[in-house]
Amino acid sequence: MNEHEQLARRFEENRGHLRAVAYRMLGSLPEAEDAVQEAWLRLSRTDVSDVGNLAGWLTTVVSRVCLDMLRSRKSRREDSLDTYVPDPIIGAPGPEDEAVQADAIGLALLVVLETLSPAERLAFVLHDMFGVGFDEIATIVDKSPAATRQLASRARRRVQGAPASDGDVSRQRVIVEAFMAASRGGDFEALLALLDPDVLLRADAGTASAEFAGPAVSKLVRGARAVVEQALLFSRMAPYTQLALVNGLPGAITVVNDRLMGVMSITVTDGKITEIDILADLDRLEVIPLPA
Repeated sequence: MNEHEQLARRFEENRGHLRAVAYRMLGSLPEAEDAVQEAWLRLSRTDVSDVGNLAGWLTTVVSRVCLDMLRSRKSRREDSLDTYVPDPIIGAPGPEDEAVQADAIGLALLVVLETLSPAERLAFVLHDMFGVGFDEIATIVDKSPAATRQLASRARRRVQGAPASDGDVSRQRVIVEAFMAASRGGDFEALLALLDPDVLLRADAGTASAEFAGPAVSKLVRGARAVVEQALLFSRMAPYTQLALVNGLPGAITVVNDRLMGVMSITVTDGKITEIDILADLDRLEVIPLPA
């Protein structure tokens, strides 16, 4: 094995970790892949013979790339940030995928991360999710370690207000299945019983096609009764909706003629649905792989 092949092998050993960092930083699967690929390109043209911790070096490179990408898109979503839903990761609803995605980040948390400044997001993701020290993060954001600590602290306060799932996969599956059954049957009272009174529905339809211009419109809806009314609008798509893992927890996907038409992430807290995040942007759904 020559030097280039050895380098490629060591990079592949770190690819999963780098993708996880980039996904949490960007909330976009294509952009995360682009960031990881850029890290490989930089590695392939850099002499790293004196680098003692290649994983740390690569993490720094990916973080810098992600930071640049976040800064470049800073104003891109200002008008639609309230209804923006990051790219979900879909898995099959079974023990194997549940184990693989046990450390997956919830979509509701990714939504909150979208509201942070690029530097706050980087500091929080690297320190709180991956245990990177503030001294190392400081060199990436070009601030002092103390200032970097403050960035993470501000981000943490924002994140602590985000709805969090109980983490009980079996219990969540029961609730999601009950929600799907009630939606399919148009059972208003059954739906109402599943929802927290202050439940939030966020739907991101992007530039939805005319075919789905009814329910598939970007919107932010709060309150159990209002959310039930919206859920009943989607009931016509119920025959095409099936249970799936969405970012590691039970949710639902809508598939028509082998084409992904929608992904629904459900946050369950204390046995009630507290947030529903729906991605129905057909252009973005095109690049999200379906589970086998």
